[in-house]
Amino acid sequence: MSFREEYKRWVSEATDAKIASELASIAGDEAVIEDRFYRELAFGTGGLRGVLGAGTNRMNVYTVGKATQGLSDYLNGTFETPSVAIAYDSRIHSDLFARTAAEVFAANGVRVYIYPKLMPTPSLSFAVRDLGCSGGVVITASHNPAKYNGYKVYGPDGCQITTAAAKAIQAAIDGVDPFRDVKRLDFEEGLKTGVISYIGEDTVDRYLAAVDGASVLPKDIARDAAIVYTPLNGAGISCVPRCLTEHGFTNITIPTEQGTPNGHFPTCPYPNPEIREALEVGLSWAERTGSDMLLATDPDCDRVGAAVKTAEGYRLISGNEMGALLLDFVCRMRTASGTMPARPVAVKTIVTTPMAAHIAERYGVELRDVLTGFKYIGEQIGFLEKDGEAARYIFGFEESYGYLSGSFVRDKDAVNASLLICEMFAWYKSQGKGLAEVLEELYGTYGCFESKLLSFAFEGSSGMAKMQGLMDGLRREPPKEIAGIAVERCVDYLDEAATGLPGSNVLRYFLAGGHEAAVRPSGTEPKLKVYLTAAGASHGESGALIRRLEDHFQALIR
Repeated sequence: MSFREEYKRWVSEATDAKIASELASIAGDEAVIEDRFYRELAFGTGGLRGVLGAGTNRMNVYTVGKATQGLSDYLNGTFETPSVAIAYDSRIHSDLFARTAAEVFAANGVRVYIYPKLMPTPSLSFAVRDLGCSGGVVITASHNPAKYNGYKVYGPDGCQITTAAAKAIQAAIDGVDPFRDVKRLDFEEGLKTGVISYIGEDTVDRYLAAVDGASVLPKDIARDAAIVYTPLNGAGISCVPRCLTEHGFTNITIPTEQGTPNGHFPTCPYPNPEIREALEVGLSWAERTGSDMLLATDPDCDRVGAAVKTAEGYRLISGNEMGALLLDFVCRMRTASGTMPARPVAVKTIVTTPMAAHIAERYGVELRDVLTGFKYIGEQIGFLEKDGEAARYIFGFEESYGYLSGSFVRDKDAVNASLLICEMFAWYKSQGKGLAEVLEELYGTYGCFESKLLSFAFEGSSGMAKMQGLMDGLRREPPKEIAGIAVERCVDYLDEAATGLPGSNVLRYFLAGGHEAAVRPSGTEPKLKVYLTAAGASHGESGALIRRLEDHFQALIR
């Protein structure tokens, strides 16, 4: 069916008033209609993610209903008595999509447990296992701009679904007509009959108790640091302040502009703690109050960014830098307290700083490299658990501000990480040091590793084709040098036999001198991402190298 025919079908069959009005408003605009209907939102290991609006290539009640019907069919075919847990964040229509999903699951005989208010993504990962569910769904688009929303799916292990499960679910979704095949049971009726239940506060209490169990700071260390915490108008407000306060960090300021859930994100259009613009309000409050540190979590509270006060002003700590600091801190504290397990394991993604390998080696920690996506870190915890060795896992992180220091959830956890960062700050403060100073000590020990992430947008059907063409070209003619630096080895992660990992559209280049570059299309946005790492004896040396690498890829891709 062509995009024009699909558009006409939606015009004739969509009964939702808002969707019908939106469809009418784009009548005659060929380019807009094509963009909305040239494809269906792809269901991958991250579920669905897309721009809000009417159309098959948009997030709306029909695409959510279709996905949930397909997921229900998969669950009913896989589990004898399936059940799901549902959470949602502050994004536009997150609560509507969560209720829509609950109604479809309930109509298909799938038992539903749903949080009665917005909650962080890691609390959903916890609830799946805590309640013994067959799976879980979080309605979120993580750190994307306000025009996006998404539908993240979890397996019974609390991890985001595997590639094999995603393919099976996609096959089930493909057979669903969004207007004729989707079953619905009224939400209130589901509550009355018991097929839908609210997740109780006791589950939240158990989650926060598990976060408490990952604490590594001695009880006698002062916790008087002045902290500005911003949830960026997201779900972090539900758990982070409570968690920090219960651990003695009571000197917390929350910016009024960003403390209330708001899916429009009026003061940070791109609510991603990886970028400085999203932190501007928090930094302003930190400067005004003279606070020691700023913490910022993204809308679904699985990522956290930080800035620390220095003599020169507030220094933003990158995801790679924070991961290195936390890995060293966890190893240091657990070694000192005698709680380091035998044969400890840490996990990072392939695009995360090589500095982690040097830190792990120093403490005798096995470091495992996995594909991009925290689900692969969660998967490693699951492997250890199957062998009765979950206690060996001590820390996992990825460069995109995701961290986890316990096995109680199987996804990145900004509640856990916020507490851990505050504990680390308090510990070094008791030693007369700041985090910026400690970071420089790590660089002095292991070398200066500078990282840079480049993102290139490729919008629409033509953009997707161009992006794939670039990847195909790099595969056909692998570069022998990059920015004048010899390529010693290229790894194509589509080659499962060569990597021992699931196939993934990633090209990774190991360069002479210990530098690296990796290229991959984003799994959640129409973007091509390039990850660069330069290793040098000084910041000046690594900085100059990273600029050379950046110039090379800017010219290559643009």
